Amino acid sequence: MKFLLGALFATLVAVVGVFAVVTSGIVNIGADQAHNPIMYKLLETARTRSIANASKDITVPNLEKTEIISSGGADYKDMCAGCHLSPGVESTDFSASLYPKPPSFTNVELVERYKTDAGAQQAFWAIKHGIMASGMPAWGASHDDDRMWAMVAFIRSLPDLNENQYTMLTTRIDDDMLDMSFDGEMDMSGDGSGMQH
Repeated sequence: MKFLLGALFATLVAVVGVFAVVTSGIVNIGADQAHNPIMYKLLETARTRSIANASKDITVPNLEKTEIISSGGADYKDMCAGCHLSPGVESTDFSASLYPKPPSFTNVELVERYKTDAGAQQAFWAIKHGIMASGMPAWGASHDDDRMWAMVAFIRSLPDLNENQYTMLTTRIDDDMLDMSFDGEMDMSGDGSGMQH
């Protein structure tokens, strides 16, 4: 009985202590200061295990098709590159300012884990649902699953791209660019004298 009362008292003291520290305002939550190593490890473990558990039943489509890889490029450039970087870019204002630092998807070793089914499931889940207090948005609120899978496919190929390939695969071509028309005729002689309007 004494042991049970002692354990209950210790738990109560711990809860009151945590409450006192949290409400005191002494905990620095600035993104320009690192967590202490124990807190960082605890949060990293919680994030990793949570995503692995939540994503384990997701069915992974064929992410090797060229069309799915290329269709994810423009969305990656618009929504991800500012934090997760692109070929030839080592840092941006976003990537340098966030804590924890977002992973660079130009890193071959890091992206290798997304080439497994479990890694693809986890990448898709993180893109769709986001990650609390990390700066990672939940893109599922505005994008369908096909677009998010295309981003996963593109991320898996990103470390293999050079800057020119990246530019080609991430340029968004819309109807206005394809529907270029001119009023009148254009002289292609090169001197410009035959242009008519």
